[in-house]
Amino acid sequence: MNRNVNIGLLISRIAIAGPMLLYGIGKLLYGIDFIQQLLESKGLPSVFGYGVYVGEVIAPLLLLLGYRTRIVAAIFAINCLTAMLLAQSSDIFSLNDNGGWKVELLGMYILIAVALYFTGGGKYAISTTNNWD
Repeated sequence: MNRNVNIGLLISRIAIAGPMLLYGIGKLLYGIDFIQQLLESKGLPSVFGYGVYVGEVIAPLLLLLGYRTRIVAAIFAINCLTAMLLAQSSDIFSLNDNGGWKVELLGMYILIAVALYFTGGGKYAISTTNNWD
């Protein structure tokens, strides 16, 4: 059977970057007040909230394009882990009403991003020759 690893990597990039970009667009349209208030309630500077634009707009765009996939995937994973710890920390060890993990979406985002960190973006990317590709 012919293995199409590069197509699989492209699909993985699209699978996490596309939906996350929609979250980022929502933040561009409606602001990040919720995130800034959450940070302040945890004793952190609200200015850290602007990092969400890196993790939910810039990183997904670069993942879709396949530019510096490894470093961008690491940034993406850190963004998702931060969201999980800040906004959903009480749900990390909880199941939903159907028996699934309450933070499964963020968990899948993190794991796929970590996988892309180790594999790179594949040949269907705009950048393939740098160590961070």
